[in-house]
Amino acid sequence: MTNYLVLLKKWLNPMSKSQINSAETSALLTRLGNKGVRKALDENRRLGIANVFSKDGKIYYQLPNGDITAKKPEST
Repeated sequence: MTNYLVLLKKWLNPMSKSQINSAETSALLTRLGNKGVRKALDENRRLGIANVFSKDGKIYYQLPNGDITAKKPEST
């Protein structure tokens, strides 16, 4: 378990439902989510896998070399 997950588990266990809905909890969960996304994007680059994004309903691929294309790569 990563340090963030351990922190989250310890932090949420003693809280009431009203405390869980606080802005502080929301900020923590956002940070955890952002860190997880960055980690997944980095791992995909390391493994040579294209990252997939969408903008205005159109799908784009960021290739491991950093190029962005709308054409689906063969490896994806």
